[in-house]
Amino acid sequence: MIAMREFLSNLPGIATGLRSALKDGYGIADLRKDVMAGLAIGTVAVPLSMALAIATGVPPQHGLYTAIVAGALIALTGGARFNVSGPTAAFVVILFPIVQQYGLGGLLIASMMAGMILVALGLTRMGRLIQFVPYPVVLGFTAGIAVVIAVLQVPDFLGLETGKLGEHFVENVSTIVASLPTINPLELGVGAFALVVMLLWPRLRSPIPAPLVGLIVGAVAAYGINALTGDPGSAGAVETIASRFSWEVGGQTGSGIPPIPPTFMAPWSLPGPDGEPLTLSFVLFSELLGPAFAIAMLGAIESLLCAVVADGL
Repeated sequence: MIAMREFLSNLPGIATGLRSALKDGYGIADLRKDVMAGLAIGTVAVPLSMALAIATGVPPQHGLYTAIVAGALIALTGGARFNVSGPTAAFVVILFPIVQQYGLGGLLIASMMAGMILVALGLTRMGRLIQFVPYPVVLGFTAGIAVVIAVLQVPDFLGLETGKLGEHFVENVSTIVASLPTINPLELGVGAFALVVMLLWPRLRSPIPAPLVGLIVGAVAAYGINALTGDPGSAGAVETIASRFSWEVGGQTGSGIPPIPPTFMAPWSLPGPDGEPLTLSFVLFSELLGPAFAIAMLGAIESLLCAVVADGL
């Protein structure tokens, strides 16, 4: 612990949150509380990261990798003691159209450009301009994102057969309404059961996080139904990650989440909207500049809101 404190003290401006916690003293009681907090947050972050990846239009493992790597790096190098970084649903509205137009490779390039924009804003001290964004604008923006995300979750919650949704909200709502006769009662029942458990569990005042309980009982219920009715994804059964998604890496194939670690590769070598690797060009970067700026601004606003809430507490 002493060696870690000395190492961090030589890194000015880096890991200030961790350095502050160690400076004030860190004991067994703090560790016990952090373990429970980490269990609660991890339980939410793992399924949420996969759900948001699916909503964005990419395989679920990409959300899982992002939550693990980014969460660990931010915790070790971040500057806040009272904020925890993780997947945020607000980005779905922005990232979904990017994936539709430029594929996974375009999404990662836009994300890298957004990171550069945020670094530039920080170095030039222009980030403070975000505090002048009118509160009604932020509130309306956040409420609009919540509505869009909620609507996008309706098909999976009801087990609808909508096909691939598009970029436009009104058209997606029309598609969902037209697909209501295809409701899967079993998938609706499992989702509703997990939701009710999560809402009622806190009343028991148990130290076990409600999301963890809801995730376990929902998974057990789905497993039991599939064992009685047939294979997952078939008629009369509950669809799972393994039954919906497949992967292919280095000639190996499988279903669900790849059981092998991800490999490092250039973003532009990943598939574009046509499934082929992207071709780097000035036109591509100019087209992605607008989406990258939108990602950077949303990330900055989300960070500001989190900081304001933490400061108020």
